[in-house]
Amino acid sequence: MSAFVWPVRVYYEDTDAGGIVYYANYLKFLERARTEWLRSLGIEQDSWLAARVGFVVRQLQLELLQPARFNDELLVSVEVLKLGRASVQFQQSVQLKSSGESLCVAQVKAACVDLGNADSGLRAVPMPAAIYEVLKGAH
Repeated sequence: MSAFVWPVRVYYEDTDAGGIVYYANYLKFLERARTEWLRSLGIEQDSWLAARVGFVVRQLQLELLQPARFNDELLVSVEVLKLGRASVQFQQSVQLKSSGESLCVAQVKAACVDLGNADSGLRAVPMPAAIYEVLKGAH
């Protein structure tokens, strides 16, 4: 499967005093793209949250290559690297829409957790079959 791509525009609120994107906001861009990717697959997180199933980021590797600036148009990609029964690992990137220049690359590992079991300490649990089969088909 090819990578899913979500467009993002850099707003003033995303930048620091110098007009460049504050590093932590790249995490927001990556998260939004993963959410929209799930939505494109028919997985609405609010319905799973109501069933007390969630995904939490367990591991993250982020490399900032070049700065994005106020009003830039970006393309944020999502691609599944590895799908396990209780986790999924993504390769993601942020690129300038105008030139395709890579600004940020990331590997993100998210674990499925049972939000209804406070005793679990949010340990990874197997994904519900309905979610797993959709992700397997998209991988």
